[in-house]
Amino acid sequence: MSQSSVILFDGVCNLCCGWIRFLIRRDKKAAFTFVALQSDTGMTLLETVDLKAENLTSSNINTIVYIKNNQSFIESEAVLEILTNLGGIWRIFGVLRLIPLSLRDRIYRYIAAKRYSLFGKRTSCFLPTPENEKRFSL
Repeated sequence: MSQSSVILFDGVCNLCCGWIRFLIRRDKKAAFTFVALQSDTGMTLLETVDLKAENLTSSNINTIVYIKNNQSFIESEAVLEILTNLGGIWRIFGVLRLIPLSLRDRIYRYIAAKRYSLFGKRTSCFLPTPENEKRFSL
């Protein structure tokens, strides 16, 4: 699998799965590959990116991870980097980088910690539709 633009997401989180569906509909160039954190591929990829500084492992990860050209982004920076790379009108969200990273990540972590209670949790991992299956690595 090419690691040029890979998004690792929580495959049982309704908010996260909604975010992935949002991206699929808008990513007309099919630039992103999607991997559930719970999958074998997701766990393997987590081991290859430098998350040690963040003290994250596959068992305690509470963030989306965006890998682009062997560089990894997490939390709010991952979301903003994804939107910027999505292109078009979505690049406007890059202006949110004017907000200090510590504040953005504090908000991100609050939502991440409450995501199951606010948006619900699936009983099984998100499965792509047949037409989008090639965009996922399971």
